[in-house]
Amino acid sequence: MLIRIALPLAGLLVLGGCNRPVPPDPEKRPEPQATALRDAMQQPLDKAKAARDTLEKAPDTSAADEAESSR
Repeated sequence: MLIRIALPLAGLLVLGGCNRPVPPDPEKRPEPQATALRDAMQQPLDKAKAARDTLEKAPDTSAADEAESSR
């Protein structure tokens, strides 16, 4: 009989101690957390873009190679 009363009362006491979480301050912007991961993912892409730009700016040597091979 004592367990029937004590258990629900203990549950109510535990739930009574819970609080709602504090809402974030609307004027404060959240701190960026994934900058290191984003930078690590961006580095290979930047290298590939630089290599592509280098190849696009380089003179077309395939015509010169064909002229030399026909001699």
